[in-house]
Amino acid sequence: MSSAGIRSVSARSRPRGKYSSGSASRPRSTTSSSWRRSRSVTVSWLPMTYPSPPVRLGLVRRFANTSNVVWPQTVRRGDGGGGGGGVVSFRCSRGNVMRSLSRPATLLIVGALALTGAGLSPMPSVASASASASPVLDWSRIATQTIVAGRPPASSEVLLGIVHIAIADTVAGLGQGQPFRFAVRPDRKASAAAAVATATYDVLRARVPASGLDGTYADYLAGVPDGGAKTRGITLGRTVAAAVLAWRAGDGLDNTVPYKQPPLGPGVWEPTAPTPPVDIVLTQVRPLALRYRAQFRPGGPDPLTGKRYARDVAEVASLGRKDSTTRTAKQSESAMFWSEQTAQQWSRALLQLATDRHLSLGAAAQMLALVHVSAGDSVIACWDAKFHYLSWRPVHAIQRADTDGNPRTQADPTWQSLLNVNHPEYPSGHACFTAGAAGALRAFFHTSNLRVVMSSVVTNTTRVYPDLSAVRSDVREARIVSGLHFRHSMNDGDILGTQVARWIAARH
Repeated sequence: MSSAGIRSVSARSRPRGKYSSGSASRPRSTTSSSWRRSRSVTVSWLPMTYPSPPVRLGLVRRFANTSNVVWPQTVRRGDGGGGGGGVVSFRCSRGNVMRSLSRPATLLIVGALALTGAGLSPMPSVASASASASPVLDWSRIATQTIVAGRPPASSEVLLGIVHIAIADTVAGLGQGQPFRFAVRPDRKASAAAAVATATYDVLRARVPASGLDGTYADYLAGVPDGGAKTRGITLGRTVAAAVLAWRAGDGLDNTVPYKQPPLGPGVWEPTAPTPPVDIVLTQVRPLALRYRAQFRPGGPDPLTGKRYARDVAEVASLGRKDSTTRTAKQSESAMFWSEQTAQQWSRALLQLATDRHLSLGAAAQMLALVHVSAGDSVIACWDAKFHYLSWRPVHAIQRADTDGNPRTQADPTWQSLLNVNHPEYPSGHACFTAGAAGALRAFFHTSNLRVVMSSVVTNTTRVYPDLSAVRSDVREARIVSGLHFRHSMNDGDILGTQVARWIAARH
């Protein structure tokens, strides 16, 4: 594979349904909402103790209408001859209108690098990966470990979304599964292990410069037999990674965003730590799949003078107090269970799920991309709302309840929460993240009755949930008894994440 043509896959190249401009029937759902009916491939499920439908891969049949696909004309530049090497530029025209990388919503044609595996030392071989999901799971795990080190959960998840798009599109380039963002000419002779490792490594090395993955990458490639398949895999991985990195260039994730505190007053958030607000950069980050950050912005926190607000304050004041006498030991354990770095905790559960379900290489790549992109865009949308509304945390709401104008609330100047985080209260980031991930899983597996195993390094315990609703409910209660959120914020965060996941799943 001396060169490869890549084109961007957008919603415009896919059949439209309920969440765009057309109307398409969707399979019956376990909730009141309907979902897109997809023509799909059936894969056997790991037998469970409850009835399960078959896995369906690919919620939307891509390229069903190829009359709308604009194919590239190849123009080789800087080659100096007909051999390999150089950069291949792809022109795409319809009515003499050129597409560009700055417009990702349209079909984009990007340069593909013609690369070889030169420079990598010969290495002993192990069994090459074929349909086994091992390369995807291995590098998803490496990506998580690399990204979450010293990084907050929300921005970690956005980076994981970028990485898993590269993984999914690389696997699609092997002829397994469908591309998430970039379609590359399939190379079924390329090594899956070399391709996935290279794509992930290249993206991580560019986006997490201090990752120190050179040795890990070299050691991993040492297990891939030398030869044409390995070389082709490296080329494929680098081609996809280059396209993904070009697409995400200038996405705002590496910006430094100062925080300007507005005048304080009833309901206005103020930092709860002497450090910059956590992940404020997300207020300037370009979404991974959504059209814009405020696409699903919720309606806002409850009025301070309302009855529901007073009920929420009383609930958190009682259960979320650091030295609460009403919070049970089980509730305290739950609060700590869900205090682990969220992206790390969910990534571990997703890898376990892929293993338990015996997902193939293509299925694992698609599932992980859909979940991480949905959760990533959910937190981007969530942080947009957080810093739009700038709603105070329970700690200040309770300490200063005598300023809220509500006769039903009672001030307690000594009140402290069990846990503390330094960003605005509404909506709940944990609820947005969890609902985004759960919604993507529901869309991928076409059921909410999905057994989920979650563990926590904070409590060193494991919880087994019978379905996705149970996970969402547990998170909701845990963040309330942590003293971090009002119930209204948890509910609206759950709705936001669900909306984001539905919108993305309908297009991917």
